[in-house]
Amino acid sequence: MVNSPLSPDQIEEYRHDGVTLLPSLLDASTLGRLHETIDSIVTGAIENGDTSILELEPEDLDGEAVARRIYDPCERHQVFRELCSDTRILDAVECLIGPDIGLHHSKLNMKPSRVGSAVEWHQDLAYFPHTNDDLVTALVYLDDASIENGCLQVIPALHHAYLDHHDETGRFSGLITDEAFTSQATPARPLPAPAGSVILMHCLLPHSSLPNRSRDGRRTLIFEYRACDALPILYSPRAANTEGKARLLRGRLARFARLAGPPPLLPRLDDNKSLYQLQEETLIRRDVENPPGA
Repeated sequence: MVNSPLSPDQIEEYRHDGVTLLPSLLDASTLGRLHETIDSIVTGAIENGDTSILELEPEDLDGEAVARRIYDPCERHQVFRELCSDTRILDAVECLIGPDIGLHHSKLNMKPSRVGSAVEWHQDLAYFPHTNDDLVTALVYLDDASIENGCLQVIPALHHAYLDHHDETGRFSGLITDEAFTSQATPARPLPAPAGSVILMHCLLPHSSLPNRSRDGRRTLIFEYRACDALPILYSPRAANTEGKARLLRGRLARFARLAGPPPLLPRLDDNKSLYQLQEETLIRRDVENPPGA
C-alpha cells in the first residue's frame, strides 16, 4: 500500500470514536450491478420459498413477502466477492488492523420501505468473541441513507469494552442489557450518507437503526473483516456456520493467536437464530413480563 486511503484525521476518528466514513466510494455503475444481483437473488428465493438464502420481514408489504436480510452474500455471487476484496476498502481496513486481513462473514440487510425492521442497540463482537478486538465492520450503503429511512446510528467512543447482552436469567438477548449502557446519557450519532458510501466501524461500537417508515428502501451490504491473528474463542452453531465461510483476503494466515484487548463476555448461544429473531424474542418476553399499564 503506497498511499494511505485514510487521512490522519479519519484514523484518529476511528481510534477515538470507533467509526469513520468513506463518502461516495462506489460509482453508479457498481451500485447498479449490485442492485440487479440483489433483485435476482431475492426474487428467486421468494418464488422458490428458499429460506436458507434470506430472512423475511414479519410484516408483508402490500400483501407481498419482502426480504429483510440475505445471508452470506459473498457465497451467492461473484459481484459481492469482488467488492469485499476491493483494494480501496482493504487498504482502508489495513490502516486500522494491519496487513493480514480475513473476511469473517458477510450479510446484506434490506430495510425495505415502510416495513423495514428496527435493529436494537448491540455490539457485533458480542455475538462472536475473538482473541482480540481487531475486527472492522464495513457497512456499504447501497441506497441513500437518511434518518427517515433508518440509517445506522452509533454511540461514539464506547468501543473499549464488551457490554452484557444477557437478561436476568442468563439468556442471550441479542441486544445490550448492561445497566452502565442503558443508563448512560451520551446521545446517539446518526450516520446518513449517500449511496456508495462505506462506514468503517469497530466491532465493539454500540450501534442500532430505527425502522424504515419512508417510501424508499435502504439496503446495506456488510463485511466483517478481522486481523488474521484474531481467532474465535467460542464454539456455537453460529460460529460453526460462520467459520466454514471465512476466507483470507490479504497477507498471510497467522500461526499464533494474539491475545489482547478487553476481556470478552461469552454469549450463551444454543442455536443459530438471527440478530432479528433474538432481539424480537427478547422484546416479546419483556412485553409479556411487563405489560403496558401493569
